[in-house]
Amino acid sequence: MSATQPGRLMFTEMTEQPSVLRRLLSQGARPIAEVAEQIAARRPRFVLLTGRGTSDNAALYAKYLLEIRLGLPCGLTSMSTTTAYGAKPDLADCLVIAVSQSGGSPDLVASTTAAREGGAITLAVTNNPDSPLARASEFAIDVLAGPEQALPATKTYTAELLALYLLVAALAGEDGTAAAARLPELAERVLARQEEVRTLAARYRFAERMVLTSRGYGYPTAREAALKLMETSYVPALAYSGADLLHGPLAMVDNVSPVIAIVTDGRGGEALRPVLDRLRDRGADLMVVGPESALAGASAGFALPTEGLVEELQPILEIIPLQLLAYEVTRARGQDPDAPRALAKVTETR
Repeated sequence: MSATQPGRLMFTEMTEQPSVLRRLLSQGARPIAEVAEQIAARRPRFVLLTGRGTSDNAALYAKYLLEIRLGLPCGLTSMSTTTAYGAKPDLADCLVIAVSQSGGSPDLVASTTAAREGGAITLAVTNNPDSPLARASEFAIDVLAGPEQALPATKTYTAELLALYLLVAALAGEDGTAAAARLPELAERVLARQEEVRTLAARYRFAERMVLTSRGYGYPTAREAALKLMETSYVPALAYSGADLLHGPLAMVDNVSPVIAIVTDGRGGEALRPVLDRLRDRGADLMVVGPESALAGASAGFALPTEGLVEELQPILEIIPLQLLAYEVTRARGQDPDAPRALAKVTETR
């Protein structure tokens, strides 16, 4: 790819994901386990997760992990309660996890500082271990993704997911590296199918609206894919859990606006199947991303190599073809994925 070709940075960083995952497994797992051991000794009874944009979707993934694997009640924070309204919550026995690629957003730093002052155990999960967020937190995890220059986050997202998975596995007293060992190789296999994704992108070049849906561990993938499509191609993309889609938004689905369903191979995918039936009944232009068995009856699909991969880890693989899709749709529309209008790498919300 030419050094001046539109999307060069985003494409390069997408292709780095297998090596990032390998580095995190080989170099990051032990430090994550050490942090988890110290946190587990404090026995938190509740978890609050904080993030913006892509990192907010990673935080949602962690919410599913923590509630399902550890049985800990979790919530996603509303940072404005402390940054705009000055609330001072009592967070004794609470673990607050702030997820951020840059670690530089003032509202994340301020809310984490307030949480620590309120008695919380604070943990930063970031790609910048020297960031203000990492310094404001009691504990920090480096996701080891390396410098990310493209405005659309790709490799930092999958690195955040894997770091959070390893953290939760360690909090459960388990070594998560064995279950994740095949991820880098599977990611390489998906990335090698760029031409297949380019063909799919041709279907959506002129789409005026898209709907994405999933359930369980796949729902954060739907949200992140919608974000990638909106920030690169400017196509309005709405993400709903399958259950929420049936509670009203299904009415807007027709045979014109594409629907992308992310089907995890596991309980989340099983829960989504009735939704897929309803979408087919409505004649939806349905694309499915998931195991080969889930593609039957869809208008288009991308079969994921999920064999032997536990459901909790499949979101790390699911998002890669959707990152490629956002990239290819954007280029097909004559735009530059590296330069989304009105965006900056560090968004300084307060």
